[in-house]
Amino acid sequence: MKTKKIIYQVDAFTTIPFKGNPAGVCILDREPDATWMQNIAMEMNLSETAFVFPGENCRIIRFFTPVAEMKLCGHATLSTSHILYETGTVKSNDEIRFSSKAGGLVIMKHGDWITMNFPAYTLEKMAITDEFKKVTGSIPEELYKAGFGWTLALMKSEKEVKSMKPDFSMMKGSVFGDLIVTSESEDPNYDFCVRCFAPGVGIDEDPVTGSAHCALAPFWSEKTGKTDFNSHQVSKREGILKVSLKDDRVEISGQAKTIFKAELHV
Repeated sequence: MKTKKIIYQVDAFTTIPFKGNPAGVCILDREPDATWMQNIAMEMNLSETAFVFPGENCRIIRFFTPVAEMKLCGHATLSTSHILYETGTVKSNDEIRFSSKAGGLVIMKHGDWITMNFPAYTLEKMAITDEFKKVTGSIPEELYKAGFGWTLALMKSEKEVKSMKPDFSMMKGSVFGDLIVTSESEDPNYDFCVRCFAPGVGIDEDPVTGSAHCALAPFWSEKTGKTDFNSHQVSKREGILKVSLKDDRVEISGQAKTIFKAELHV
């Protein structure tokens, strides 16, 4: 008898259903074909679907948008960890070790919060070009090239971050196809706000983006001298993250809510 293939949908970086960032989580007993994973991600039509299966001394995790495989995804890692803890597959006081295409990931649970240990991204300052204004309609204070294809833009205010309306069709074919925009938060509960656009990989706006904080933590640490931050992703769905810079690693903490569980018939 074949083992059932179970898939979950989880809202990450929130405790409220229909907020945060939804991710698919597929728990498997062996590595599937990459085309099959891509097709399931396309069928789920979420910004990311994670596939987890046994590896050597760890679990292997792979991430797919509806159109492409990604090396790293924060909200799908959080969602997967949430399911492993919630189902009792991993005890709440045990760590989870994933092997991803971005390297090893270590996950721990602290009460209701799950903490992910990710690599910090490097940042290289860029000249502010006319192309940025053309595709986003805005002019940043500063512009940086970050790891894994991201560009990071510092904007003047949270109001400007919230009001941005990029031209996604133009953005997709530009060097700004994966863009983080950030500013200081106007809400005293948070240190900074952020939005993330990724039309280059089929996601016009990502609701909450854990992996972007691999760039945001070192960026805001350099700006403020601090290492611990509360982040507010100000997309329509919103999300809340706790972020800490630890040398060349970033600890990203969040909560999650399971929305459904289903059996795959393919």
